[in-house]
Amino acid sequence: MTVRQSVKTKRMPEKMYDFSVVRQLRKRDGLTIEDLSKRTGISPAVISKLERNQSSAELATLFSLSRAFGINTTDLLQLAESRTGHRKNETSHKSGSFTFREISYSNMRALIGEASAGGKVSNPEIHHDDYEICWVLEGYVRVILPHEQHDLKAGQCVQFDAILEHTYEVVEDCRVLILHMKKAKRF
Repeated sequence: MTVRQSVKTKRMPEKMYDFSVVRQLRKRDGLTIEDLSKRTGISPAVISKLERNQSSAELATLFSLSRAFGINTTDLLQLAESRTGHRKNETSHKSGSFTFREISYSNMRALIGEASAGGKVSNPEIHHDDYEICWVLEGYVRVILPHEQHDLKAGQCVQFDAILEHTYEVVEDCRVLILHMKKAKRF
């Protein structure tokens, strides 16, 4: 590979936003361009140009469109944002009897944990308003919640509200995948 080819493959996208997502949202809602124009006060010509990705949207336009689709302006902008890979390196830490390898992004945290039989950890981390999924990859783990207990063997998992008190007890040497996923904003 030449230097020129290498640079070409790492080139950034020409457009940072792809507003053709407006067409997808409009069709999802069963609207014509004219229907959307009436709901938003945005001319059909502007909507058409956005859908064909021939222009960028002003903030007021994004606000009107997002309201018509029943979503937040930031959500619409996020849908239109050109996707790029976000590479990270793992970190590691110990909590209770577990050793964890971890990768975190703004909306999700993934941990691979290992512990020996007899190990235990309560509230592995301080949680925000997240969902937690524990998937047992190897071994046998007991997940204790306030009013229930789940005995999980390899290939089984449980999801719960991470803000609840919870304990992991290791019945047999284990390896688990734990996911913390942010809940959608309620307001």
